[in-house]
Amino acid sequence: MEGIINFHHDLMFFLIMITVFVCWMLFRVITLFDEKKNKIPSTVIHGATIEIIWTSIPALILLTVAVPSFALLYSMDEVIDPIITLKVIGSQWYWSYEYSDNLEFSDEPLIFDSYMVQEDDLAIGQFRLLEVDNRVVVPTNSHIRVLITASDVLHSWAIPSLGIKLDACPGRLNQTSMFIKREGVFYGQCSEICGVNHGFMPIVVEAVSLEDYLIWLKNKINFDFNA
Repeated sequence: MEGIINFHHDLMFFLIMITVFVCWMLFRVITLFDEKKNKIPSTVIHGATIEIIWTSIPALILLTVAVPSFALLYSMDEVIDPIITLKVIGSQWYWSYEYSDNLEFSDEPLIFDSYMVQEDDLAIGQFRLLEVDNRVVVPTNSHIRVLITASDVLHSWAIPSLGIKLDACPGRLNQTSMFIKREGVFYGQCSEICGVNHGFMPIVVEAVSLEDYLIWLKNKINFDFNA
């Protein structure tokens, strides 16, 4: 994600320069080639030099954009030694999560459902239509693999602030990764129309330190298995 942001910032400078140049050319054409200044219109219908220029320069620009783009696309599919594998299952109209890398605490994977908190049950400071009863908790500065699928219809697990948006398709397992550098709470929603309650299945990811994550994981496992 960081590489995409940096590439966008670098590319934006050249896009601004191209936009300014095109606007300047349009202004020159409008002001210089009007009926008052050119009583007799130009009869030039072909120019090999200018055609080579306006074909080769855009081609070079597109090539310059494409090469790093392909590298970023390749790197997005690479998962570097993940310490956690988070399995996400979309259902009408909630999310299910599974942590399977907790063998030091339990022989069974940690599985729980996450539903939207109803407006009447919201606490002070919680966001309407965005808060859930069970948050996804992950450690910061850790490579995390996310496996996504669906149990019924198409869904989409999307967290814009983390740069994540991946379809959850029945019968198909999609993969992405995330690496969060700072602690915080990140909100998202299902981004694929999946039925009448499509707008009521939010996503909340809470990033904490590795120590706090291990404490949360242990407490969550003990609570779920003792409930």
